[in-house]
Amino acid sequence: MAWFNKDEVKKFIRKDNSVLVVWDVQEALVNSIFNKEEFLQKLKELISVARQYNVPIVYTKITPLPERFQPPYMRRSFNPGDIVKEVYPLEGDVVLNKNTTSIFVGTNFELMLRNAGIQTIVFTGIATDIGVETSARHAQALGYLPVIAREAVSSSDKDAHERSLINMSKLMLVLDNKEIIERWSS
Repeated sequence: MAWFNKDEVKKFIRKDNSVLVVWDVQEALVNSIFNKEEFLQKLKELISVARQYNVPIVYTKITPLPERFQPPYMRRSFNPGDIVKEVYPLEGDVVLNKNTTSIFVGTNFELMLRNAGIQTIVFTGIATDIGVETSARHAQALGYLPVIAREAVSSSDKDAHERSLINMSKLMLVLDNKEIIERWSS
């Protein structure tokens, strides 16, 4: 059971106060998820509608620090690859290189949101149970309205993905694409 009235909170989602975050939709991660085709279809749908309604789109990319500056316990080689071609950024989209599991740490994301008057952050991407949940909780702690696009988030671990959605639904909005699109179109 959530601590909030879902229908009342949904009223705060508007196309003029939202940003769509496409979290780490990079080749290695997309190829590891349990629902690749469905995920990409639903993600493409939200990206298309965001463009239609002029909702800004911010892509994140895992960008490891130089090895010497990584914490010793994280020193390993991992190449996540580029953002997948099916949802590749277009001119006008923002690509944020980031080094942590929070979109707010080590980036100018919060400054960008304040400058644009954005209060609602719609999260999509990979992995639900890692960066998406971490960033959504951080967003909420900073006073933003995080919205999780249930059909456009995924993970390589289906059980962890489902647990994360259940946990987040108690704290914030976890909505189907249809519900998000309805709010942007109203």
